[in-house]
Amino acid sequence: MKQRGRVSRVKEQSSNYARWSHPGGKLRELGPKSLSTSELLAILISTGYRGKTAQDIADDLLGKFGSLQALSDLPLSRLYEIKGLGDVKIIRIAAALELTRRTTQEALSRHGKTPKAE
Repeated sequence: MKQRGRVSRVKEQSSNYARWSHPGGKLRELGPKSLSTSELLAILISTGYRGKTAQDIADDLLGKFGSLQALSDLPLSRLYEIKGLGDVKIIRIAAALELTRRTTQEALSRHGKTPKAE
């Protein structure tokens, strides 16, 4: 009996992997908190190019620059260093980072804290 439970969990994990060929499906089913930073970036990137998925490009981006904070401090022109990122993808990433910055500022203002000067 124990063995059957374990086998069904493995099959379920395999089917989840197949079902989530792009992290958008995982987000839809499990919610945004279940995704890694790289998977969330892959959703913004959307598509890859021959031989590289959006997930691969997101991994390259975080590997090169290290963190979302580092990305938000970069001039947009630096993002062109990552193969697979063009104008539209870079603009999406920049917009998401700006929304994050504004959300943080709003939260700090609500709690009576002053955001750091830029």
